[in-house]
Amino acid sequence: MRSGLPAVPPSNGGCGGLRIWTVFSMKLDSSRVFAFLLLTATYTATAQTSGQVSQTVFGYSNFSAQAKIEEKFLAVPDAKMAGQNLKILTAEPHLAATPEDHKTAEFVAQKFRAAGLDTEIIPYRVLMNQPKAVRVEAYDANGIRLMSGPTPEHVENDPGQDNARVVMPFNGSSGSGDVTGEVVYANYGRLEDFNDLAAHHIDLRGKIALIRYGANFRGVKVYLAEQRGAVGVLLYSDPQDDGYFKGDAYPAGPWRPETGVQRGSVQFLFKYPGDPETPGVPSTLDLPDAARIRDYVGLNGNQPSIISIPISYHDAAPILHALKGSAVPQGWQGALPFSYHMGPGGVSVHLVSDQDYQRRVIWDVIGTVKGSLYPDELVIAGNHRDAWVYGAVDPSSGTAAMLESVHGVGALLKQGWRPKRTIIFCSWDAEEEGLIGSTEWVEQHSSEMQRAVAYFNVDVAVAGSDFGASAVPSLKEFVRDVTRDVSSPLGGTVYQQWRLKQPSTNKPLTSQVPGDDVRMGDMGSGSDFTPFLQHAGVPSTDISSSGAYGVYHSTFDDYQWYTENADPHFVYLQEMARVLGLETIRMADSDVLPLDYEAYAREVSGYITEAKRKASDAGLSSLDFAAAEAAAARFASAAKRAHALEVSAPGNPAKLNSALRQTEAAFLWPNGLPNRPWYRHTIYAPGQLTGYSAVEIPGVNEAIDAHNSELAAAQLIVLTTVLDRAAHTLNAAE
Repeated sequence: MRSGLPAVPPSNGGCGGLRIWTVFSMKLDSSRVFAFLLLTATYTATAQTSGQVSQTVFGYSNFSAQAKIEEKFLAVPDAKMAGQNLKILTAEPHLAATPEDHKTAEFVAQKFRAAGLDTEIIPYRVLMNQPKAVRVEAYDANGIRLMSGPTPEHVENDPGQDNARVVMPFNGSSGSGDVTGEVVYANYGRLEDFNDLAAHHIDLRGKIALIRYGANFRGVKVYLAEQRGAVGVLLYSDPQDDGYFKGDAYPAGPWRPETGVQRGSVQFLFKYPGDPETPGVPSTLDLPDAARIRDYVGLNGNQPSIISIPISYHDAAPILHALKGSAVPQGWQGALPFSYHMGPGGVSVHLVSDQDYQRRVIWDVIGTVKGSLYPDELVIAGNHRDAWVYGAVDPSSGTAAMLESVHGVGALLKQGWRPKRTIIFCSWDAEEEGLIGSTEWVEQHSSEMQRAVAYFNVDVAVAGSDFGASAVPSLKEFVRDVTRDVSSPLGGTVYQQWRLKQPSTNKPLTSQVPGDDVRMGDMGSGSDFTPFLQHAGVPSTDISSSGAYGVYHSTFDDYQWYTENADPHFVYLQEMARVLGLETIRMADSDVLPLDYEAYAREVSGYITEAKRKASDAGLSSLDFAAAEAAAARFASAAKRAHALEVSAPGNPAKLNSALRQTEAAFLWPNGLPNRPWYRHTIYAPGQLTGYSAVEIPGVNEAIDAHNSELAAAQLIVLTTVLDRAAHTLNAAE
């Protein structure tokens, strides 16, 4: 299937897309094929009359000159060069703060400089662990050893698995210690799973919780286990979730093999990211010890005190097989070929975790192009560079794509173009350990963040062919517009393929009705947009191209897996380079910032309506939502007036642009969210019980979830205040 893809996708509107599509049409039902062909034909006709890209673009009074700039940019990102960069980036394991990690920083810096960016490598000294010893031994009730591990990751004919620099499987932020305890199986380690254990009168105190990956962030699993008294956690990937249950395991296919282990941080990310000793303060090389906190371990900090060790399903299977106790509830059974039990009984486990905690130096790479008209206004794009091992998909596909975006910007610079606003490309370090490099940089540049008009993130750029995105509501249509002007390797545009793969509706695929367009996710956490949006209030997006990806955070996420399963000809790296670069260039050159607060107001009103329903269902009918609803209506009216100004190209765009930029910041609350002051955004935050996925109007919703009517009422006052502040900010543009 993939061997039929060309090295370079057809140009927008070209007939090559129709030829390529015949290879794939047999995979879709006939109605979708017809819809796609109709869309492609419509797009071709439009492109032939308008010239490559749309001529009416939100944010521009006259787009014709910008269209020529963008056409030149889109011609530059090269699939072959992106593949070469990916091969270099994945040549060695490059865990954060290692010499190999520094080598990748130098490589990225060289690429930035070659493109004409003013480039610097910025070091930070941050607290991180690396493993000295990790051991797991399981014994049955008779003291007979069931397993000893972790078993080394190994498959047939993978070229990188035996490299001596492959770090043993471990969890970032894990506690150190030597503990023994009975095993309890806790399914996905969600709150409801721990509550089910309690309902079965299973006490976790002094026990080892065996938890499978999925459904929530691994740090939440460990947090809840520690909260319930467990002394250790074993995390494993069940084949039901990303192994043979999904399809052929690597190397026969893309899914996790028997010995594959998902490394990862178990930092309490939902409390605060970054260096655990310096929340809110940049951990620069000269930061004095007196500026560092001491209370960062345990349930009050962002680091667990208990041991957490990741293992493969090869190592988890004998433990699960021997486990006694009640049969698991519905939904807890995985794909291993025996019945699961909850425990305790039948198995005890001895865990050794010797973690070397030190303040280690990490390196961000920052490349800048100064703006010609508005140099103080910043458009920032970024991707992290560090990996648990080789990181072909996560994150090197993002780095390779970003480097080709930079390549395109460099070509424009050589032709005499300068962006109106300053562009900053960022290669973050130590993201895997807890968004550390980006968080420290944002905290160091907090005053400049007031002038940042947008942050565009890419992380797991390419694991397959399915484009997707998350964004604040004001930027969702902006992302759609950008993808309308980037060609897809499958023919037509990225937008068309994106729209085609979402469930059909009763309206035409070409509909521009907001509720019927391609859906985009909200901003939770788990990547480097978090400090920009949720601490500094910078409008943000995150893009990716997903697929069957079963080797996440394992040694097998390497160049061989990537070329065999994700993107053999690197055309999706090229696609993502074009999307990221076009986002950056279009925002930097816009007359009026293309921030749509009418869309934002619609979504916020919906969040309030849903919270009101949830409060009623929870028996909190005394909560009064009237003031928040009225504030949302005032915000919607102000957004409508501001949008009219944007469309009419006002005589004073600087005033309007200032108001548009500051509106996102108006949603910040100086004291932060309840129990987690680092998170200041009142509309979006990572859930305290999910970690990655977003919770909307989190102060209100999480208080309702906790049945805390007093806190919910207080958070409704906060929400009302910030919505009125946002409305006032937009009204100031008139």
